[in-house]
Amino acid sequence: MTTYKDAGVDIEKAEKFVGYIAQRVKDLNDKLKELSSLLITPFGGFSGGISIPLEKYKNPVIMATTDGVGTKLKIAQIMNKHSTIGIDLVAMNVNDLITSLARPLFFLDYIATGKLKEEILKEVIDGIIKGCEIAGCLLLGGETAEMPGFYKENEYDLSGFCVGIVERDQIPKGDNISPGDLLIGLPSSGIHSNGYSLVRKIIEEKGYNYHKYIPELGGILGEILLTPTKIYTKDIFSLLERNIEIKALAHITGGGIPGNLIRVLPEGRTAVIEKEKIPTPKIFQWIKKEGKVPEEEMFKTFNMGVGMILVCDRNSADKVLETLPSAFIIGQIREGKREVIIK
Repeated sequence: MTTYKDAGVDIEKAEKFVGYIAQRVKDLNDKLKELSSLLITPFGGFSGGISIPLEKYKNPVIMATTDGVGTKLKIAQIMNKHSTIGIDLVAMNVNDLITSLARPLFFLDYIATGKLKEEILKEVIDGIIKGCEIAGCLLLGGETAEMPGFYKENEYDLSGFCVGIVERDQIPKGDNISPGDLLIGLPSSGIHSNGYSLVRKIIEEKGYNYHKYIPELGGILGEILLTPTKIYTKDIFSLLERNIEIKALAHITGGGIPGNLIRVLPEGRTAVIEKEKIPTPKIFQWIKKEGKVPEEEMFKTFNMGVGMILVCDRNSADKVLETLPSAFIIGQIREGKREVIIK
């Protein structure tokens, strides 16, 4: 007699893991009481439901994102450190979402693995819960797929989905971006979750061990590379609470500053970035040196120390800097060809 468990899929273990997630979700809901009061279905059903707080909006728009964390997963698995990769997953979705000024409502996750190792996936879920707590959104549901023969035993993959809500007339359109507007950077916590294929190639070619202490970085290489992506929800909404006008926001992910900032520029506007004004973390300098990576390639691949860029007029920019002491001006808007210039 052959069972599903014999084929590599342990349903009882999966059900036990779902029970763990349900308890962690309850803990999260207890912290986010206002949002959790909108829930209309219990966690663990075939689908999740949440009521839309229509009384707070005149013309609400639902915004949604989906993303993963790329090959940063490989480093988490090499280091056997899984407690922060879930934060990255939430961050990559939420940071995209809030460029529309949408408030995150809920998050969904998808975990695929070759063999369900409960101790590892508990760490992953704990990170997802932590990310949701930082972002101020609920974990509404998810899926854990055990797929022997498709993934190796110690491998897993992650993807996530986030949904938020915003007043239609509050969505930045960028059409009012004018010459003289300032570009304000919000600092990144490091590499975030893009460019890891290049990082891994450099490390493999140079023969570095991820567990090695790097004096010029002041830490274990793998641990520094696993620094979780910063979530900018509190920063952005602290500005909105002060009625500070934000003309546009760009989440600096794959494609770096030039590839992402141009997405919010209207025709006839040039964004000029002054690179010496960016406080670049040591990890980027190390990557550039060890891999002999051209500076242009660095800016096209990595965030270089800037996780989010805001476009504001001069008056609003002063208020941003006053509200967010870690923010910094990195350039300005000029009239001209629709492009991003880094000088």
